[in-house]
Amino acid sequence: MAKHSAPFLQAPALCAAFLGFSPVLAHAQPSTLYQASWATWALGLCLAALMLVVLLEALYTFRHYAFTLNRLFARQRPLYAGIEQAHWPHITVFIAAHNEEAVISGCIEALLDVDYPRDRLTIMPVNDRSTDGTRQIIDSYADRHPGRLQLFHRQEGPPGKAAALADATAIVQARGESELIVVFDADYLPGKKIIKQLVAPFLDPEVGAVMGRVVPQNAGVNLLTRLLDLERSGGYQVDQQARFNMGAVAQYGGTVGGIRLSALQDVGGWTPEVLAEDTDLTYRLLLKGWQTAYLGYAECYEEVPESWAVRFRQISRWAKGHNQVMTKLGTEMLTRKGLRWMERVDGVALLGVFLMSPILLVGWLLALVLTVTGYGIGANVNIALLMLLIATGFACVGNFAAFFEVAAAVHLDGHQRRLRLLPLLLTGFVVSMVAVSKATIDGLLLDKLFKRQFKWDKTVRYRQAPAAAPAAAQAAAVATVALPEARV
Repeated sequence: MAKHSAPFLQAPALCAAFLGFSPVLAHAQPSTLYQASWATWALGLCLAALMLVVLLEALYTFRHYAFTLNRLFARQRPLYAGIEQAHWPHITVFIAAHNEEAVISGCIEALLDVDYPRDRLTIMPVNDRSTDGTRQIIDSYADRHPGRLQLFHRQEGPPGKAAALADATAIVQARGESELIVVFDADYLPGKKIIKQLVAPFLDPEVGAVMGRVVPQNAGVNLLTRLLDLERSGGYQVDQQARFNMGAVAQYGGTVGGIRLSALQDVGGWTPEVLAEDTDLTYRLLLKGWQTAYLGYAECYEEVPESWAVRFRQISRWAKGHNQVMTKLGTEMLTRKGLRWMERVDGVALLGVFLMSPILLVGWLLALVLTVTGYGIGANVNIALLMLLIATGFACVGNFAAFFEVAAAVHLDGHQRRLRLLPLLLTGFVVSMVAVSKATIDGLLLDKLFKRQFKWDKTVRYRQAPAAAPAAAQAAAVATVALPEARV
């Protein structure tokens, strides 16, 4: 079926390419009406490039609308949600921590209180070369809760979360007790039922990883945190859930997720040299035939950036890591046999998602050039005006497809009042586009050209660390952290 449908799927692209390059070809023919000049050739190339940009953006537009409509009207897959009783396996929970004295108490307190058999749960804070009071806080909890925590203070080794997780995983595998690992970043606040929720899908032997939903805990601080709350809603409530519904590529997100140790071993373990270890693992599991399950009801609360500078650096790091995986596994996604067509198409689209920001900027620049100098195309001025109308129309419909996702997510969450902030998402959209474009150009070109080494930029934490006090006082301090109301 796939072989027969391939030419049909390529036909629109071939037609678009022909239409885009037809003005250029026209200039190549001898003509008595006018003589082609270098300027005319350049404008023709700009026109063809703009058509290609519009085509790529249109494909992503269709993807966004398809996900939103699926989430609103199609059959959902709330699998595993009703499982309360089972033979729960032994698991180890990692708390990824590097200089996290301000927040790690909250995560440990929450995990000590989860609804999971104590004799089958090991909590391992992965303290990666912290230089603040993180180690002392972890040790104090281990002293007060004997047997509940397994200490791992990493003093040396390559930097990065993936390298730390690789060392911690080696210890867990050597002990041979756990079948699964569950990962939380230190600033996350897990709910009481979340461990059972994340573990239940592994009763299906084809599931190699699971991912829960991330919800901002500090959404009410300022405009940026409110906008990021909207983005998270769109990304998890609609995008991730729709991809899981449609049999596309549900993505393991690096935290609030679990991994089957046998699956991790099957794909070769963690990859320390990759910045986005979660995206890398998602695709290596997919290419090996393992499934990733998304659980929208398994909510965990995080801190989002409260300043634009921190947000800029955070999304830049994500873009570089994601593009690393694209250059590493993109060809294999296109050529590997055994993938379903939906996995292949969405997998390639997901790999290229951070490329679309610089492509969109190029499209805006090309549209500006053609608008200002389009008269130089001569006989093809009507084509230039047509392309301007197409680009303008797409900007009204296509660029806002992601905003449609956010609106649908807000509706599904039952928080319609938040729709008042939707127009202001354009601010975050522009900032993210600039950050991602810079990071993409740096990561794919300038860093390699100038042999620059990547410097890990830790996301700033905003919660205040509880002062040294008895266990009851620390627990009371943690309990004061306000969590948003549960989503529907």
